[in-house]
This record gives sequence, structure tokens and C-alpha cells, in this order.
Amino acid sequence: MYIGIDLGGTNIAVGMVDDNGKILAQESLPTLSGRSYEEIVKDMAVLCEKVAEQSGHSMKEVDAIGIGSPGAVDSENGVVIFAGNLKFEKAPIALEMRKYFDIPVNLENDANAAAYGEYAVCGHEAESFVFITLGTGVGGGIIINNQIYRGFNGAGAEIGHMTLKMDGKPCTCGRKGCFEVYASVTALIEQTVQAMSKNPESMMNDWIKENGHVSGRTAFECAAKGDEAAMQVKDTYIRYVAEGVTSIVNIFQPDMLVIGGGISREGDVLLKPLKGYVSNGDFNKFMKKTDIQTAKLFNDAGIIGAALAAKNNV
Repeated sequence: MYIGIDLGGTNIAVGMVDDNGKILAQESLPTLSGRSYEEIVKDMAVLCEKVAEQSGHSMKEVDAIGIGSPGAVDSENGVVIFAGNLKFEKAPIALEMRKYFDIPVNLENDANAAAYGEYAVCGHEAESFVFITLGTGVGGGIIINNQIYRGFNGAGAEIGHMTLKMDGKPCTCGRKGCFEVYASVTALIEQTVQAMSKNPESMMNDWIKENGHVSGRTAFECAAKGDEAAMQVKDTYIRYVAEGVTSIVNIFQPDMLVIGGGISREGDVLLKPLKGYVSNGDFNKFMKKTDIQTAKLFNDAGIIGAALAAKNNV
């Protein structure tokens, strides 16, 4: 038995996970970011006790606890070096958790944990695996020979911050033209709003009246109904995603590449044209191609990945 903890800026989600990556019990609490790491770890410990009890087990049966945290993470020493949205600086999360339970604790970057979750459940036969998550930003993780690739300093695989366009749009990281500012759901929403302003007759303007706000689904749903402005937004967005994916494929030629985040729920509407763009731009024209898929675990990837990464490191 393993416990996986997905620590986010909004919620702390904790699950009891078995050897096969199945969540047996799950609980969550608001993170209330801005509090000390000690207070947040205390809440994690309470949730650990709850999921153990709900699953019919005790903490004595848990072999390891895995935590996925945003920010720059020192996995070797179990320290969150910096996490802006949690206001953590050099927070010894693993050591603090050991005050509650005499159990091995493994700390990972949250994107790496989610990547490992998708890999362990859906891509474990792949020797090389890349996970890209399209959300508020663009995150991801790389798994090579069953090991999370972290770089020499733990900060590797920041997929969202490779340059897609030199001197392009400003990114929150301080650079310009990052993949994130064109391919995140935040970017898709911005692209949708701009198209709505230029096309007042578009169905997308009516969509807001029914749903109250613009989301990543707006352009996709209106495009499915034949709205031309929405179709252009959708196609341009997919092209941005494909440009980044093509670069990753050309660099790594991974066995499998999986796209996650809410937009991945569009399935073949996203995947089919994206594969076409990638195939045209793939440097490898004559050998076996990367298997590109959409995510299977969605919101559970962080919990499962944190738990199974801890299992792998016990």
C-alpha cells in the first residue's frame, strides 16, 4: 500500500493507492496557501490517516508516502526549494511528514508525479515516455527506463518554457515566446476572446450567454457546430500544440507521448489533426513513429504518480 499526495495551490488531494495504481480511498482539503509548510503538512497527515481508515487499512500497512508539489523540488533531500503559489522557500516537506509517520517519504515536482502516474498505468512498456499537460500553463515530465528525468539539479523537463517563437508574447517566466503562452488553456481562452471581439456574429458570443464565461471548451464546442471563427481558433490552437510536440518528438523520439490536462478530453478532435501536423514535421520519416495519445487518468494522475514514484524509490 502507498499513499499519494497531490499538493496544489488550491487543494490537497490524498489517496490510498495499491500496487497496481488503483485508488482505494481519496480525500481532499483546501490548501489555504500562504500558511506555513508545517500547517500544510499537518493537514496532509490528517488526510493520510483518513484514507487509510476509509480503505480498511492502517498507516502501519503503508510502505511509502509520495508527495507531488509545485515549484522547484530537491527530490533527493525532500525539500521544496521554491514554490511561488504556496509561498514555500526551502521547505523540508519530507522531513516534516516523517514527524507524523515512520514511513519513507518521497517528494517530486507535481508535473513529474503526474507524468509518472500516466506512465505507470498507461505507458509502462515504453522505455522512453513524455507527458505534456495543457492547463493554466504547460507542464510535463519525461520518463526514461522507468526513471523520472529531473536534470542534474532537479529542474529538468520544463516543457512549457522552450521557445516556440523568438521575441514572441511575454511569459510569466520572464522570457518571450514560450510554448506555454501559445499552447496552454490560458492561451486558448485569450485566443478565443480575441476572435469573439473580431467576430461579433460568432456562436462563441452566444456560448458565453449560456455558460457565463469563456473556457477552453468554448471554441471547440462552437467549432463542432460549424462556426467558422471558432474553427479557426481551434485549428490555430492545435497547430501551436503540434509545433511544440513536434520539437519534443524530434529531440527525444520517445516510444510514447501523452497529452493531458482538461483539453485532452477533446480526444480525437484534438488528436487526429495534431498527429497529422506532427507527422509532417517529424524529422524521422522512415522509422517507427512515436505513439501519441491523450491522457487516461486526468485528475488522478498526480495522486497515483506520487504514490508509485514513492514505491519505485523505496
